[in-house]
This record gives sequence, C-alpha cells and structure tokens, in this order.
Amino acid sequence: MTELVLYDLPSKGHCRAWSVNTWKTRLVLNFKGIDYQTKWLEYPDVAPTISSLGLLSNPEATPYTVPTVHLPNGEYVMDSRKIVEKLEQLHPSPSLHLDSPSLSKIEELWPKAIIPLRGCLMPKIPRALLNEASLDYFYRTREQRFGMPLDQLEKEHGGDSAWEEARPAIEEVGKLLKAEGGPFILGNTVSYADFMLVSALHMFKRVDPASLYDRVVSIEPAFGVLYNASTAWLERDDH
Repeated sequence: MTELVLYDLPSKGHCRAWSVNTWKTRLVLNFKGIDYQTKWLEYPDVAPTISSLGLLSNPEATPYTVPTVHLPNGEYVMDSRKIVEKLEQLHPSPSLHLDSPSLSKIEELWPKAIIPLRGCLMPKIPRALLNEASLDYFYRTREQRFGMPLDQLEKEHGGDSAWEEARPAIEEVGKLLKAEGGPFILGNTVSYADFMLVSALHMFKRVDPASLYDRVVSIEPAFGVLYNASTAWLERDDH
C-alpha cells in the first residue's frame, strides 16, 4: 500500500466531510500534502469496521471511532490526537508545532465553548447532513449520551442561554488568536491548535452557517479571519 487511508463519515447529497474530529485529521493531511484516500463509513458501520482492524478499543470514550487511518506501513491509528502525533513524526515538515504552549491552552479552553452549544448543534446534524443509514444510530446513541431525545436537548439547552454560557470561552480563545497579530494563533505560523478551531468552525458551516458559524464570528471576528486564512486546506473534502 502506498497511500494512506482515512476513515471518515459521509454526508447526504454530494458526499463531503463534515465531522469536527475527522476534519482535524483531514486538515493535517491536506496541510502536509500527504497522499491519501477516503473510506466512508456510516455510523452503524464504524465500530464493526474499525474493531476488525485489530485496534485496541478506547476505554475512556466511544470504543471505536473515526478518524482512523491506515498508514502505508500497514499500521492503523485511531483518534485525531494520536494520529497527528504519528503524522508529525513521519512527516515533520511542515511542522504543526505540537510542543507549542498554545495547544494545551486551546485543548483546555475550546471545549468550554463547544460543550455548552451541544443543544444548538447536535439536533441539527441529522437534519442537515446524515444519510438514512445513520439516522437511527445517531438519534439513539445521542439520547443515551445526553439522557434525553435530541428535540428535548434542543428545547432545553439550545438558544441564547447556551451562547451566553459559551461566550466567555469564545472570547478567551479570540484573545489567543489576536495575541500575535493573527491570522493564526502563532501569528503567520500555522499550528495544530489552529486546526482544532478550524475543524469546529467548518462543521458549524456545514450544519447551519447562519445560526452557528456566523454567530461565533459575530462574538469574535478573529475566528472568521482564521477560517478565511485556512480555506486552502479545506478544499479537499469529498475524496
């Protein structure tokens, strides 16, 4: 095998990548210019397919997930953080600066912005993006995760109160984006910390740009500057 294989989630209509976690890996591949192909897996097929590859399950979260990659040397790696560490080792240039203190800051701050918005985001994913084959799985597993159906999650945890909870973290990340003059966290230097943000921003655009992406940018315009500076690595999204 000469080409890396990326396992990803499809979308309905013209099949294009949308998941925040798989975009973290896809952005790395596109940025580093690594040759790869995509294998699309509907949600119910993820665990059976990935478990069949001989990978150990993740004991701390969903046992088998995407992104998973099959490297040209035959090795399989699951989880976006582990994948970028392996790719940085195998393809050190251009660097993604995994040793930058900004990465740990983003890993701490960004979930505080994303988690409060689950009621604004999650119920829209099946409506906007999922194929019929994934709908039942998504609704069932998210109800188990959140302890309520998605329509109830949207009613009780969506709306303005969710954005007010997310706002302080969005503003704090915005300060990091502007600290070195932008457009990236390290100024003119791209790092993996940027891709953690861009992957979420792109998912917001795919799900509902007006109510998600635009609202983040209205709170902190530096996110729009970052996204626009990253579009070259978002172009390859359907293969």
